[in-house]
Amino acid sequence: MKEKYISTRGGQKNISASAGIIAGLATDGGLYVPSFIHDIHININDLINLTYSALAEKVFSLFLDDFTPEQIHHCVSQAYDSGLFEMDEPVCVKEVSDRFFLELYHGPTCAFKDMALTILPHLMTTSMKIQGIKKQILILTATSGDTGKAALAGFSDVPGIGIMVYYPKNGVSTIQEKQMLTQTGRNTRVIGVDGNFDDTQNGVKLIFSDTPFNQAMDQAGVLLSSANSINIGRLLPQIIYYFFSYVKLVKNGKIHPGDPINFVVPTGNFGNILAGYYASLIGLPVNRFICASNANNILTDFFKTGCYDRNRNFYKTMSPSMDILISSNLERLLFDLSGNNAPALAKLMTQLQNRGHYHVSSELFKKTTNLFSGGFTSEKATAESIKEMYAQFHYLMDPHTAVANQVYETYRRQTGDSTPAVILSTASPYKFGHSVYQSIFGPIPEGLNDFDVLKSLADKTGVPIPKPLTNLDKKPDLHHTTCHKDQMAECISDFVREAKVNQ
Repeated sequence: MKEKYISTRGGQKNISASAGIIAGLATDGGLYVPSFIHDIHININDLINLTYSALAEKVFSLFLDDFTPEQIHHCVSQAYDSGLFEMDEPVCVKEVSDRFFLELYHGPTCAFKDMALTILPHLMTTSMKIQGIKKQILILTATSGDTGKAALAGFSDVPGIGIMVYYPKNGVSTIQEKQMLTQTGRNTRVIGVDGNFDDTQNGVKLIFSDTPFNQAMDQAGVLLSSANSINIGRLLPQIIYYFFSYVKLVKNGKIHPGDPINFVVPTGNFGNILAGYYASLIGLPVNRFICASNANNILTDFFKTGCYDRNRNFYKTMSPSMDILISSNLERLLFDLSGNNAPALAKLMTQLQNRGHYHVSSELFKKTTNLFSGGFTSEKATAESIKEMYAQFHYLMDPHTAVANQVYETYRRQTGDSTPAVILSTASPYKFGHSVYQSIFGPIPEGLNDFDVLKSLADKTGVPIPKPLTNLDKKPDLHHTTCHKDQMAECISDFVREAKVNQ
């Protein structure tokens, strides 16, 4: 019998995939991980001729231990074969000069979060059937910009599930905020929080760990869950595109099966790059993961020193989805590299909560640096990277992708490593049109708002605006709630009460 999922902090074991997806966060505050991952191996040669959906089914069959093949097929087909993405395959790989860009933003909300959040609602509803859940599930999500809209779009009007998204007011781009505020669906609620992303993420974690509050919700017929990458159901779908990009390079004759490659990942909460690490554990040939950060370079410092210290200045940048000082999924990496040492991980996380920092052992630090490198770049260098890639290759990058591109430039210069590299392109440049326009063409002409800038950027570059972002400014705002970071739980009570009244 295959082993189950366990918590990184040791409080829960033998949890099925469906139970873990519904719960989101373990009751001890830890994150669910597949204890059996080192027993899985995928042969790259078996993937060469698979479509994205077929590859997804193969990967999910290894992790969704209590799903039937028919249930997995249903979830995959509803997400990736139902016309939600603008191309035949959900992602594409583009060769630009001496590197490859894995474009993950051709979905309904123009960000890489679509790759997981188009399928998570189906994983969630299937999990409810497997577990015999009759109560309502309320999804709580903290977003630094892209997760919010992708989760709202995915769960809008899904029967039996409500969704609340918290975002840092004044901490996301105009386009990101407008996407969320215009979201339809009677089961949706968007809350602007007076604070930064770490405040919203920490607030959601505190709600999950508040036993009396969760008991009160349970009595009201509501179970709380999450759509953030702390939910294993959000993380598993991201493994797929790492394999898919590798297979594309093989099919296009750029590498041979078994050749290791580098992945460069713009990183905030560490979920995207962790999915790549999980892919490497089960057979993806990887030379190095290059963790790219902006001015909030806490991960860069960690990979250089072994010390994780959030007691530092917080910066608002043009790449807001990376404006994060608490990278939750790093806990999963350290848990695995420590040999599933839950007591040690629980101690580190307690130190982070109480002191704001922790320092890993020299042995654990060596293991992290065997596979990971960290780098960061300034706002000026990010803008220059956007400008140079457009000027030289007519290729548009959003600021997050530009951070990764510039970090890769520095890495290549410092190491001389010429291993083929895939840069994860995580958002459409039009989600950050203001910053992209300024980087390439200089100051915004007087009188243009952020939506006018999109049209001007399209006119000047000849790159069309993605359909989900066209006429966004014409849509009315449907959500108007804001709160202090200490009032997030009250917003849930209000939402649940209103939902009962409107039934």
